[in-house]
Amino acid sequence: MPHSTDISPARIAQTLRLIRPHVRHTPVLRVDMADFGRAPRALDLKLECLQHSGSFKARGAFTNLLTRDVPKAGVVAASGGNHGAAVAYAAMRLGVPATIFVPEVTSPAKAERIRAYGANLVIGGARYADALAASEMFVVESGAMAIHAFDQPETLLGQGTLGAEIEEDLPDIDTLLVAVGGGGLIGGIAAWFESRVKIVAVEPEGAPTLYRAFEAGEPVDAETNGIAADSLAPKRVGTLMFPIAKAHVGKAVLVSDDDIRAAQHALWESVRIVTEPGGAAAFGALLSGKYQPEKDERVAVLVCGANTTAVHFD
Repeated sequence: MPHSTDISPARIAQTLRLIRPHVRHTPVLRVDMADFGRAPRALDLKLECLQHSGSFKARGAFTNLLTRDVPKAGVVAASGGNHGAAVAYAAMRLGVPATIFVPEVTSPAKAERIRAYGANLVIGGARYADALAASEMFVVESGAMAIHAFDQPETLLGQGTLGAEIEEDLPDIDTLLVAVGGGGLIGGIAAWFESRVKIVAVEPEGAPTLYRAFEAGEPVDAETNGIAADSLAPKRVGTLMFPIAKAHVGKAVLVSDDDIRAAQHALWESVRIVTEPGGAAAFGALLSGKYQPEKDERVAVLVCGANTTAVHFD
C-alpha cells in the first residue's frame, strides 16, 4: 500500500483486508438504558475494549508495521499508554524491536502491559507532549521509525477500519458516539462513514481538544487535565483529522470527570464491562444526558479501551 495522505473509504477497506488476520472483530452488545436506571431505550455497545492490547489502537499499529519499511532499529512511539501498548504488541507479534515513550501520568496498568510485550519503556516527561518530544529525539539518534499515535495517515487508516466493522455489524444506526483525544479514532471512523451516520465527539471537560478546534476553526492547544488525561489529553488534535472532522463530525460534547466515573461504574455494575476512563467517556455522554438522542434515533456507543487494573469503581 503506497504512502499517501488519502484517508478514503476505499483505502480503509483495503487496510481492513490487510490487518484482519492480526486484529479481532470485536463484539457488539445490545443493552437497554433501563438497565442503567434511565428511560428505556435500546443501545448498541461496540466493545473495542476487547481488542488485542486492550484498545482500538492495535488497528493503527498493525497498519503502520505492515505498510511501511521498518528499519533494523525498529519502531518508536510516544503514548499516554494505549498506543504504546498497541505498538509494543504489534511489534512483538511481528518480531520488531520497539521503544515506547510515555508521560508520568500513564497508568501503571498501561506501563506494565507495554513492558509485558517486550518493549523498552521510557518515561519521557510529565505530559504526552513531553514524551513525544523525547521520542522525536530518539528517532534522530537511533534511526528507528516513528509511529504517531494519531497524526499519521497509516494510523488514521487503521483506526478507520473500526468504522467499516461497525457498519458491518450495525448497518442501521443513525448515530455513533466516539471518544476523542488526538482524533485519530474519530477521524478514521468519520472518513469511513462520510456523514452517512451522525458522528458525535465526546471529550473530557479537562481536555477539550476537538471542541476548542471547532471553536477556533483549526487545531489549537487545549487543556490537558482530568481523569482520562493518559488517553484523551494531547495538546491538540491532529492536522490530518481536522478537515475530516469539520466535514463529517456532527458535534463535540464535553463530559465531566464525574460523568466518566459514573459511566465506568454503570458499565461494570450492569453489564460487567471493565473500562478505563477514556474507554467509558462516550457512554458517559449518554448516561449523563450531555447527549440526548431523539425519540427514534438509533444510537451506538464505542467502548474503546480497557487498560486499567480496577474491576470496581466504589
